[in-house]
Amino acid sequence: MMSAKDRFLQKLQDNKARNGPFASKHEADIAEFRTRMAQLQEEVEQWLTGTGISVEGTSVSLVELLAGSETFSVPGFTLRYENRTIRFAPVFLYGQGVTGCVEVSLLKSGKVMPLQRLFMRSESHSSWTCSAPDSLSRTSFSEDAFFAMIEELVAE
Repeated sequence: MMSAKDRFLQKLQDNKARNGPFASKHEADIAEFRTRMAQLQEEVEQWLTGTGISVEGTSVSLVELLAGSETFSVPGFTLRYENRTIRFAPVFLYGQGVTGCVEVSLLKSGKVMPLQRLFMRSESHSSWTCSAPDSLSRTSFSEDAFFAMIEELVAE
């Protein structure tokens, strides 16, 4: 839970980013999505230090219809353990009342199983939130939520 000061400082930072070197709001949002995904990967790498689970960066191309059908790339990443992979793949910039959505899926035995969706920013949260793919309720994304999410990576 963010304090009032943290929320204020985050909004101040968001306003500076929007009024910065970008020609439009969507350019600022794309830049933030890229930055936040790179930060998320770094955080996950720290959480997984010493586990034997590898983290590999990827790049995902997205087309944003609400930004004039512009195509842009956003970093994603995968976690690998034995014969299982969990993919963190950006899926859209704008939609469902959020800015920035990442699909987290387990790839096992040739099948793709959606696990969670991460949301970069919503009306009520400026930090990552998560939800089950078929749920409208969101919770804060934390280290504990991350490990609960990837439990399938080591399930028998």
